[in-house]
Amino acid sequence: MKSKSQSLLMRRVALHAVLAPLALIWLFPLWMMFVFSTMPDNGIFSPDIVLWPSTNFVANFKNLQADTDFIGAMTISVGVAIIYTILSVLLTSMAGWALARYRFVGRSIVIAIILGTITLPFSVVVIPQFIMVAREFKLANTWVALIVPPLFNSLGVLFMRQSFSMMPGELFDAARVEGVKEWQIFLRIALPLASPTMAALAIILFLASWNNYLWPLLINSKPGMMTAPVALGTLIGLTKVSWGGIMAGAVLLTAPILVVFVALQRYFIAGIAAGAIK
Repeated sequence: MKSKSQSLLMRRVALHAVLAPLALIWLFPLWMMFVFSTMPDNGIFSPDIVLWPSTNFVANFKNLQADTDFIGAMTISVGVAIIYTILSVLLTSMAGWALARYRFVGRSIVIAIILGTITLPFSVVVIPQFIMVAREFKLANTWVALIVPPLFNSLGVLFMRQSFSMMPGELFDAARVEGVKEWQIFLRIALPLASPTMAALAIILFLASWNNYLWPLLINSKPGMMTAPVALGTLIGLTKVSWGGIMAGAVLLTAPILVVFVALQRYFIAGIAAGAIK
């Protein structure tokens, strides 16, 4: 027993010895981004190697705010990401439930089409989508244009379908025998059981919405409707680039994602594990 515990300890030490340097390699660019955000523009391109923060972060943020109204852009990004994540998780859950638990004509075709859409790059559909939303529906420079078009997520549908398919059908059949309605089965039984998967999907969708750049850039041209990534991109000009402001904005954009992931990482890991085990 003692030799077994020693062997397990040695394996853990070896694993940490391998993973710790990899973690430091991954964290080093984030640390340097923070260091650059505290330096003036001329200091960022200094030939000297600087590994510790300076004192220019507040000045860089003030310049960033003066040039882009970054706080307003962050507010729009937060609102869009939260609303999009909630609606998309609900929509993909409903679609996944229907594809997992109901048999209907053309079900296999629908699943094949959803699988096919995953292979399509966004650049293929962005122009038709822009023409439809901006010209036909007249929704440019609105929150609806930011949130609604990307709502249906093919990967999310398949993710939730897999989760619902793994649940025992006898549980839902017993609920139907007891007279529970279909929408109650979905809301009160299926969704609570799929909460780890939904949490993992919510993190993925929130991250996708938070980092989305191309679609908000195309559909919103008014400065007051810019999301944070688009506002940050406006700092790159033809003759002047505010690198300190860009680094400060990048730090502010990265921080919420790190906080969300650290706070919900156990649900994310549980959801990924639940989808991998059948």
